[in-house]
Amino acid sequence: MSSRCTRTTADPTRVVGIARSWLGTPYHDQASLRGVGCDCLGLARGVWREIVGPEPFRIPPYSRDWGETGPREVLAEGARVMMIEVPPAEAKSGALVLFRMKPRAIAKHVGILTGPDSFLHAYERLGVIEEPLTNAWRRRIAFAFLFPQR
Repeated sequence: MSSRCTRTTADPTRVVGIARSWLGTPYHDQASLRGVGCDCLGLARGVWREIVGPEPFRIPPYSRDWGETGPREVLAEGARVMMIEVPPAEAKSGALVLFRMKPRAIAKHVGILTGPDSFLHAYERLGVIEEPLTNAWRRRIAFAFLFPQR
């Protein structure tokens, strides 16, 4: 659990509204421009900029390999510095969730919950879409974070 739990969280309705404004943005690896192109992390970065403000640090290049393994959960570590961690089972609408796409791999895909059974994410070939949070997706959630209030 993050030591920042006492921070005020952003309004989840606002988070979801801003995230939905990215719907239809084409997929583009390592980009973060609404309507132009983004990947899953780029979507989260864009929502961050509108909810919280400028990004606190530059994101280094990263691989697209969902099966990547390693000793560090790099995405989760970065999110812990900036966001408010919650147990995945307690994540609600407006939460940023990190997915572990393959067993024993590190979490490398992100989405934003838009309701109890739906989420928004950027997916290769599809761009930013909203889809059901099926059991297959739900069981892949490894971490969950709330956006802080500006």
